[in-house]
Amino acid sequence: MANDTATTAEWVQQALNDYERPLIQFAYRLTGNHETARDVVQDTFVKLCSAEPAKLNGRLAPWLFTVCRNRAYDVQKKAAREKAYGNGHAEALDTSPAPNVFAERHESMRVVVETLAKLPEKQQRVFRLKFDKGMTYREISAETGMGLATVSSHLHAAMKTIRAVLEPQFDQTQPQEAKSHES
Repeated sequence: MANDTATTAEWVQQALNDYERPLIQFAYRLTGNHETARDVVQDTFVKLCSAEPAKLNGRLAPWLFTVCRNRAYDVQKKAAREKAYGNGHAEALDTSPAPNVFAERHESMRVVVETLAKLPEKQQRVFRLKFDKGMTYREISAETGMGLATVSSHLHAAMKTIRAVLEPQFDQTQPQEAKSHES
């Protein structure tokens, strides 16, 4: 186990040596701020520390740049929210849902989980890889050995089934005024 830890540490150190500078330049182009870019890259390497080297074999650079890009976007969104609400006041806003909204979301999630369990195994797997693990179609294709068109087809079928189950539930929760405007 200690040897695995040393190997992982060496792997992360090598990635840091190889990609830190290009990632900082990339993050700077996205954020326009050197300090923010360094923070984004630091977060990227923190996430790499919990990744499994075997799962990223041959895909390390694209993974690092994707994580870096996503983190930079998250930081920018947070900064925009803080600016919109006045610096420091964003935390003061209560964004928790009302109890009835929370209950409806919980019920919807229960329905999705039940529906997902009834889907064919390949649709379940593709759905979980996409939404639980956040993988791209290409990553799912590589993971499963399915072609991109097959991945897309399975995901589309799963979404169509889940949407069909949820739509009647959603229609019941819409206010009457909104329903009349849709006609």
